[in-house]
Amino acid sequence: MLTKSDLLALAAIALWGTLATLGVALAHVPPFLLTGLALLVGSSIALPLSRFRLMLWRVPLRTLALGVYGLFGFHFLLFMALRHAPPVQANLINYLWPLGMVVMAPLFLPRLGLRPVQALAALVGFAGAALAILGRGDGGKALSLEFEWGYLLALGSAFVWASYSLLTRRVAAFPTSAIGGFAALSGALSLLCHVWLEPAVALTGRDAGLIVVMGLGPLGAAFFLWDAALKGGDPRRIGLLSFLTPLLSTAILLVTQAQPLDWNIALAAAMIVGAAMLGSRAGHSRVVRSGDGR
Repeated sequence: MLTKSDLLALAAIALWGTLATLGVALAHVPPFLLTGLALLVGSSIALPLSRFRLMLWRVPLRTLALGVYGLFGFHFLLFMALRHAPPVQANLINYLWPLGMVVMAPLFLPRLGLRPVQALAALVGFAGAALAILGRGDGGKALSLEFEWGYLLALGSAFVWASYSLLTRRVAAFPTSAIGGFAALSGALSLLCHVWLEPAVALTGRDAGLIVVMGLGPLGAAFFLWDAALKGGDPRRIGLLSFLTPLLSTAILLVTQAQPLDWNIALAAAMIVGAAMLGSRAGHSRVVRSGDGR
């Protein structure tokens, strides 16, 4: 049975599933500019949740650094990976982060063990995610060793998001509204990267509208939902559910681009959903509250 934390995580995953489609529609916008503007829009969600202007000062520096490490570090490494490796393969490696959450949970949260069935479910889920991504437009070609540096960056982005998600359980408890502060500072750093690395561009009204949608959804509300899920749920269960992200992302792309459903997507769906159900049934151990595991 799905818990409240599972539902919050699934809501975040549903929003992240739209990111690729929005990214395709905004492919002409430099990635750091797009990320910076979207994160700043997303940070505004904190306004009705708290006194946003004081939020950065209320969060300990260690916690603020962790938030920037997660939101900015993840996107920085991912976008740099996409510059130095084929996008499909880089995305595949980046989607190791759900597997990382499951297998690294005992390392970051010692009171959480890793059962063999959960490890098996994580591997099956990742295989499904790989099948969904590798079957999208490249004929399922094997990874090329010609782009090792880009692959290392993609692996780094996966590690950053998995470790950030787990480490939020190690720092002192903080309100979910603090995610607005993380997003605002990360957005500002992304815009600095835009000035440093990317050419200036002019945005249209349509661009601005889609950036607002992205900021309020996958680069905004999703982070708040994710944090709320992690505060009350088992990160191993949540990590397994996260394998639905690449599947959903691929399915939405197929629909919006009027492409047929291939066999690999159907098989990936069965593998991912089956792995999530298997891992969830095995994950009924005691939930460690924020701050536990230190």
